[in-house]
Amino acid sequence: MSEDKKVDKNGREKLIVQGETEEDQILSISLRPTIIKEFVGQSDMVENLLVSIKAAKNRKEPLEHTLFSGPPGLGKTTLAHIIAHEMGTKITATSGPAIERAGDLIGILTNLEKGDVLFVDEIHRLSRVVEEFLYPAMENFQIDFVIDKGPYAKTIKFNLKPFTLIGATTRSGLLTAPMRGRFGIFHHLEFYQPQDLAKIIERSADLLSVRVNKDAGIEIAKRSRGTPRIANRLLRRVRDYAQVKAKGDINEDIVQSALKAQGVDKAGLDPIDRKVLGAIIEYYNGGPVGISALAASLNEEQDTIVDVVEPYLLKGGFLKRTQRGREATKLAYEHLGISKARQKELF
Repeated sequence: MSEDKKVDKNGREKLIVQGETEEDQILSISLRPTIIKEFVGQSDMVENLLVSIKAAKNRKEPLEHTLFSGPPGLGKTTLAHIIAHEMGTKITATSGPAIERAGDLIGILTNLEKGDVLFVDEIHRLSRVVEEFLYPAMENFQIDFVIDKGPYAKTIKFNLKPFTLIGATTRSGLLTAPMRGRFGIFHHLEFYQPQDLAKIIERSADLLSVRVNKDAGIEIAKRSRGTPRIANRLLRRVRDYAQVKAKGDINEDIVQSALKAQGVDKAGLDPIDRKVLGAIIEYYNGGPVGISALAASLNEEQDTIVDVVEPYLLKGGFLKRTQRGREATKLAYEHLGISKARQKELF
């Protein structure tokens, strides 16, 4: 579940999910909905977003700057592309860590046409200099660029065409108040319900030309951690298993066997989740433990634990945060099969 980030030849960051082949990444993109009517789940958010899009189109104005927040894999990037499609404009995608200097933005911003979308993933990771450079671009559609130094310094003003900045963040609390205040539309994406994930799996199965019966789709949905990206990934792994071990059709028994082989249990926890919970219980007597100490014990990046692992463990009731650190709950002990005698030592 950990993720790597690589920068392409244009300086734009590419997200590489470990365990996925290049073919998987291409398939992930191909399974994304392209219009808002195809987007499943997040019904209240989608309805409000649709109103904003229709109003902007009626006024023949760009959509206001929009911020999407929530855990990874819930559809923030997909929604940015859908907005561009619905508005009939182009989208330019980059990410916070990929923009190292303010000058990196000039070429991007000056090439945007009226109404175009600039999508910045992980916007909370923009440097302060780049962030401040964006303020006048977002407010007045102007940027000031200083060339030379000292007595030879000159300021060049660029007038930009009105555009829409769409930001995505997994950690909205790290956004500065000035940046947050320049967005006009805010939407937080929640984890999906199994019934919505089952619809996404059904649609993806059709696109992949795979036969999945209803019970099998529901079983995959229950183990997908409330996340469409994971649901599609598990579907592809089950498809592989079915093609090799069965005749290609996917039923509930095939799903259970395939996901067991992948280390995904009935609650959707994978080996890294169980490793995190096990470390808290075994190394730190159930907690509390600070995130830096936990990350060091597991030899994992703190951001991977905080952004990818923790959200679902917190939502599922396996983990809780306190002022002193992370603690495993009784549910975690029960799920991992920790004996009641061991539980009594800690509770």
